[in-house]
Amino acid sequence: MEQASVTALWVALALTAAAVLAYWAYAFGGWLSLRRLATPGQGEVTVAIWERFPEPLGRAGTWATWAALLAMLVSLAARWQASGRPPWANMWEFTAAFTGAIMLFYVLFERWYGPRALGAVVQPLVLALLAANVAFFPAEVRPLVPALQSKGILAAHVGVMVLAYAALSLSFGAAVLYLLQGGERRRFPRLPSPDLLDEIAFRSVAIGFPLLALGIALGAYWGNTAWGRYWGWDPKETSALVTWLIYGVYLHLRGLRGWRGARSAVLLVAAYGAVLFTYFAVNLVVAGLHSYAGV
Repeated sequence: MEQASVTALWVALALTAAAVLAYWAYAFGGWLSLRRLATPGQGEVTVAIWERFPEPLGRAGTWATWAALLAMLVSLAARWQASGRPPWANMWEFTAAFTGAIMLFYVLFERWYGPRALGAVVQPLVLALLAANVAFFPAEVRPLVPALQSKGILAAHVGVMVLAYAALSLSFGAAVLYLLQGGERRRFPRLPSPDLLDEIAFRSVAIGFPLLALGIALGAYWGNTAWGRYWGWDPKETSALVTWLIYGVYLHLRGLRGWRGARSAVLLVAAYGAVLFTYFAVNLVVAGLHSYAGV
């Protein structure tokens, strides 16, 4: 089952690459077409017209994303059976779960809100994470270190953190598209409207923010069980708290100060930088009690 898990992840990576190509072609792609037009008194003239790729490409991206999500669920299920524990105890497993959760939130938001162009940012992020996973993190199933040998709280704490980071990934995608769109200038006709992108960003933070708070609280409970204290300002704890506070600032400024548009988008991009720092740097670079990278 361990090898089946790895194979399914490779299948998910290939399908994600196909989804990226389809979404990019749908959102931004096209070609120059030469056409002859009749003009009064001047006969025919040849003009170059930018033709967008057909709409079915967006649907192809959606189907490829659904297929990649299914492959990731198979990978995680096989990993769980092979290890006998929740499949997110090291960097390979956490990244697999993280990418699967991002795709899950993405397909749900696409179904709720409609626009497929959000996949032009979200799916490249998933592809980059999957590529980093197969390139740098070992896939072998290894025994848990003593502090992690509590399957119930491992499933709850890390699982909630995976869902929180995944939901916040959509706010990053919406913020990047808002900045690419140029606000009301609407540079790309197939990108969602600025108002819709702002709404998607807010809704994803509204989901991710309380999940992140719950994950931090569960981590504190687990810390008391494993290390005899609820909070010790470990680098992972501190970084997760700072990340939560940044998103809290975003919600405060949006709700009480009426922040919308480009400045909110820039803040969300910066906030997601804090997510990635907590995810990568604290596990791989900054030594601490949470350094269970498995690399």
